[in-house]
Formats: sequence, structure tokens, C-alpha cells
Amino acid sequence: MATHQIIQVETPFGMPAIRVPDFRNGPDFSIADFGAVPGDQLRTTRAIEEAIGQASARRGGRVLIPPGEWRTGKIHLQSNVNLHLEKDAVLLFSGDPQDYLPPVPTSWEGLECYNYSPLIYAYQCENIAISGEGTLKAVMDVWETWFDRPEEHLQSLKRLWYLAAEGSPLDERQMVDGKANLRPHFIQFNRCRHILVEGISIVNSPFWTLHPYLCEEVVIRKIRVFAHGHNNDGVDPDMCRNLLIEDCVFDQGDDAIAIKSGRNQEAWRLNTPSKNIVLRNCTIVNGHQLVAIGSELSGGIENVFIDNCQVLEGAKLYHLLNIKTNERRGGYVRNIHINNVRAGNIERGILGIATDILYQWRHLVPTLEKRLTAISDIYLSDIRAGEVRFVSKIAGQAELPVAAVHMKHVTADRVLEQAHQNENVTGFRED
Repeated sequence: MATHQIIQVETPFGMPAIRVPDFRNGPDFSIADFGAVPGDQLRTTRAIEEAIGQASARRGGRVLIPPGEWRTGKIHLQSNVNLHLEKDAVLLFSGDPQDYLPPVPTSWEGLECYNYSPLIYAYQCENIAISGEGTLKAVMDVWETWFDRPEEHLQSLKRLWYLAAEGSPLDERQMVDGKANLRPHFIQFNRCRHILVEGISIVNSPFWTLHPYLCEEVVIRKIRVFAHGHNNDGVDPDMCRNLLIEDCVFDQGDDAIAIKSGRNQEAWRLNTPSKNIVLRNCTIVNGHQLVAIGSELSGGIENVFIDNCQVLEGAKLYHLLNIKTNERRGGYVRNIHINNVRAGNIERGILGIATDILYQWRHLVPTLEKRLTAISDIYLSDIRAGEVRFVSKIAGQAELPVAAVHMKHVTADRVLEQAHQNENVTGFRED
């Protein structure tokens, strides 16, 4: 069995040590020894599957991807396995949706369902890693045609929304029907623990790029992500506990980091908050937000620490920190710290909090049960930006105001509008 690295993280709230697998002394299983052939997707896919099976059976091993371009279909990890890409290795993932069948238990924006397999998928595993100096790359030709949301897609989302709200069994939520076009995640760890992602580059993604879902003890470090398609967040921790993201570079078409905890009734049943999440020493080349919280946050989000990050000049950024929810979400957001961040110009502002964000769902489905989100104890310190429209824009709700927002040494070189555009907030303080 893989041994563990023990990682201590200092935070303003105290955080347990994180244990992630250490495969340095385990056996190696090169996919070339299992019949992988560059350019032959079928043989390479089978070789990776066999190597993973062997490594897991040995209770700890590295599946080696040698230098070169290797075409593959889906990869399903197993416990005690490290998928390791050597320098100049490229895993090129098929763009044919049929290669990601049969459907697997997964999720779509906070709603559980059976859908296309993520390109790399792990379900109920422990001690798993993806590492090395190589690249994971998605072929996007078909996925790009699925970016739009035509009526058939929206009606499929509506059907899934009602099934989830009613608590229907998961096997009734089959979303591969030829018209739903719910794109798969690039990487999803579903109900896993002791996870390490280190060193790799990721290029392109059909949907969210890296999605730890209902996971515990996760470290993501020294990765580079370039994904500019629709919904291409970098990392989406979702109902996760004890997670560290450090020394990474994000170049995204959506949020760099989006912290989530499920949607509406589904999350209320699962009752698993996202908690103890740290982002530090990261660089944002592009992305809508440095960190977004929500809008799927119905299980609650607490104890988040963002430290020593930079957003490069020229990045298309809306906010550094953006908290978004609506009257259907419930849950809570509390004890959020962002410290020591430098950014160039920001299209909107440093802090945004919005409580009426519904996107396409506003007119697609009704509010079945109204639950407001309690938002409190938001701390920003030592932050400097270039030109912004505002420093803070907080749209709380009169029935449940946002509470206790503290800003210390938060400045911008130029503020184009009123610096603080806040309503329904109690305990706002600026030092």
C-alpha cells in the first residue's frame, strides 16, 4: 500500500494535517509493457486499464506514461494508483462522446446523475495520484459544439432539476439520451480520499477541469491549466474537506477556483459542507474570478484561506473574490480570508457578493422552497489592484443581511465609481 506524506498547513482557523499518498518506493508499470502504441487509441486505452489494475492489485504502484503522444479514451483510476506522466508525455483524450460510455455516477452543477464518464475518473477510491511533468490534453471538436444551450438541453436540465428536488433514486437520473449534451468533467474524484495532483499540465476541457467531489484530504500543487472553453473553471472543490491548492498557474475561460457545496435539496440531503480549503502561492493568467464561492453552496462553505496569490496584468478578471447565491440555495458562507494578493486592472472590483444569481434557471424552474444563505465573517487584508470600478459591491438581502465584512489595507490605484456599493450589510469595517 502507498505510504503517506503528511502536510501541515497554517491557517487563521486551524486545520488538520493532510495525508496524501507517496509512491516513490512503489513498483512502476509502464503502459508500453502492456501493449500501448502511440497513435493507437484502442490498444493504449486497454494498456492503461490493465496497468492500473496491476498497480492496484499490488496495493501501490505508478502507471508510467512514457514520452510521446498517446491517444486514449476514458481512464478510471483505482485505489493505490499513481498515474505518472514522464517529461514530454502527452495523453490525448478522444473527443468522441461514445468513448466515455457507459454512463457513470457523477454530477452536473451540483445535481447527481448518470452521465458521460469524466475523461479521468475515480469513484470511492483512496490513495490516488496524478503526477509528473507531462500533459493531459482534450480533443475539443465535438465538445465545443455542445457549448450552446438549445431548448432540448435546457429541458433535460429541467428534468434533472425536478428529479433531484424530489430525491429520485440516482439510477433514474440517466442523462445520456442523445440530446441533453451534458459535457463531462476532465478530471473528477468522486467520494475519494487521500488525493495528490502534482506537476502536470492540463490543456482544454469539455467542462469543469478538475472537480474533487465529496472528497477528503486533497493536495493540488505545481500544476498548469489552460482551458478557455465554456464553464472551464480550473479547480472546483465541491463538498470537500481539508484541501490545499498551491504553486499553480491558471489560465481559464471561467473562474480559476470555484468553491462549491452542492445545489438546493440535493445538498441539503447530503449535508456535507466544503471546509478547510487553502489556496496559496498561485498565479492567475486569466479567469473570471481568482476565487468564486457558489453559486452551488447549499451544503455550506466555511474556513477558506487565500494567501499570497497574484493576478497578472492583462488578465480578464471580474473580481478577486466573488460570493454568489440566490433564494433557493440555503446553506451558509463564513470565515473566508483573502490575504496578500496583487492584481492588475479588474473589470469590476475586488469583492463582489450577490444574492440573486440564477442564470438560466430563473425562468426555467420555480422556487420550490425559499432558503436564504447566511454570509458572514469575510476578511480581506493586504490587497492591491490596478484600476477597478469598485472596491466592494455587496447586494445582501433585507431578510438576512450580509454580516461582518472586514477590510484592512485593501487598495486600488484607481477607482472609477463609488468605492463601496453595499446594501443590506451589517458590520462592514474598513481599516
